[in-house]
Amino acid sequence: MPSTRSTTSGIAQEKTPMRRTTTSATVESDVSAPGTAVQSPMDSPRHSASSTSLSSLSSVDAAAEKKSNESVGKLVDTYGNTFEIPDFTIKDIHDAIPKHCFERSAIRSLSYVARDMVLLATTFYVFHNYVTPEYIPSKPARAGLWAIYTVLQGLFGTGIWVLAHECGHQAFSPSKTINNTVGWILHSSLLVPYFSWQMSHSKHHKATGHIERDMVFVPRTREEHASRIGRMVHELSELTEETPIATLIHLVGQQLIGWPLYIITNKTGHNYHERQREGRGKGKKNGLFTGVNHFNPSSPLYENKDAGKVLLSDLGVGLVIAGLVYLCQTFGTQNMLVWYFIPYLWVNHWLVAITFLQHTDPSLPHYTAEEWNFVRGAAATIDREFGFVGRHLLHGIIETHVLHHYVSTIPFYNADEATDAIKKVMGKHYRSDTAGGPAGFLKSLWTSSRMCQWVEPSAEAEGSGKGVLFFRNHNKIGTPPIKMSAQKIRLCNDLLGMHKGKNQMNGSRERRGGQSSLKRVRNQRSTNMNESHMTVFRAFRTWSSCTRAST
Repeated sequence: MPSTRSTTSGIAQEKTPMRRTTTSATVESDVSAPGTAVQSPMDSPRHSASSTSLSSLSSVDAAAEKKSNESVGKLVDTYGNTFEIPDFTIKDIHDAIPKHCFERSAIRSLSYVARDMVLLATTFYVFHNYVTPEYIPSKPARAGLWAIYTVLQGLFGTGIWVLAHECGHQAFSPSKTINNTVGWILHSSLLVPYFSWQMSHSKHHKATGHIERDMVFVPRTREEHASRIGRMVHELSELTEETPIATLIHLVGQQLIGWPLYIITNKTGHNYHERQREGRGKGKKNGLFTGVNHFNPSSPLYENKDAGKVLLSDLGVGLVIAGLVYLCQTFGTQNMLVWYFIPYLWVNHWLVAITFLQHTDPSLPHYTAEEWNFVRGAAATIDREFGFVGRHLLHGIIETHVLHHYVSTIPFYNADEATDAIKKVMGKHYRSDTAGGPAGFLKSLWTSSRMCQWVEPSAEAEGSGKGVLFFRNHNKIGTPPIKMSAQKIRLCNDLLGMHKGKNQMNGSRERRGGQSSLKRVRNQRSTNMNESHMTVFRAFRTWSSCTRAST
């Protein structure tokens, strides 16, 4: 359904054709993926797939209908468009999809693996044998052609990654053995810990759009963003815009090393590991050497029973690394840099770009724990368009992602038909941004980076509507962030003053005690920073409480 991107008055208008998706207040379980990886009870919704069937949702729907009748005030996305909470159910989604769309074929899926392998091998053969001094004497010409080689192999490698992703969701074939064997081989070849990623990715599907439990590209809240840039929450609405060069540096870093950082440090994943029921997350936060990663059997991302799968994933990656070391010694690091490692960076780029833009857009909401459910979260995704490359080389992962979050076991070659079917159910709530094709997709990387800095409630939200969060920014683009009243600003300043006085007193004690060791100074700075973050958090919570009380 066409709609227009709009901005608030006084801000430059940006108009692009756009269809908008739905969210629903129905179930909190991934009933669509019976064969997906096992979920953690602490990280899964209250109704698990094993305990909630499509035929027993009437009580959930009734509660959702009652809640939907409550006043939520006016919800506004970053484009300035009014947002409506969806009113359909997961049963509506399933009933709309033709039965044959759920059918999976091992032979057909394996044929795509064979096709992509042939593309990889043929490209290597042609360049290795013909892009040589004998055929192309010009060194700059050869360098340019080998640069094209890395781009092509990066696209073909991303296609392989997507097929392994199909295996992880058991959408590759009806056989779990075939799925996991093929997935383990394909993902390991790309240095992805297959089972470890499969389990965390399953949790992402079961908590998409949940501000505290989602596993990837979880947006910062207002107080978290303020703390990150060294500001107070009330200052964000008054800040000058971030320089484009700063945005560019962040974006380049994200595209280059975003994926390795995610699997090694859980970057962009949630940071609430204390809730892990077996105590694995006690005192642990995302970061390097904290134990929160996709390779550690004791990581709070998993449970005790998952250790074997994590180790098997590590084995696969380890074998590939050993093979790469051997190839470097045999053919030279410079050759391997062009043959494998630069294409590997291209795979990382496409993977991060695709995932980022599937879940980050000025039109998308996020939800607090009180307002989130599975159907709302699944609708908080967006389809985009990448032309021939997206539909054929990347197997439609960009164009049919909304469907994928509702029914992740539908194979990619049936996803277009199934997407058309659910559009009729989702209506105005279905979101897609297809303007400009591949160029529009790449442009969205910049647009979303500039417009989507943190999430907060809409200024006119009421009641449960305060649990529906939208992106805001201090770049003066789109809907402006909430401005805090003078009373709330004084409250923040009072809290900061108390904190500052405490730090000054600690500093005086430090000076009276003589010169401290470097370790002691670092510990004090760390403590002060943590206290500052908590002060910001308390101030924002107080501000939110005052706002709720006034509505």
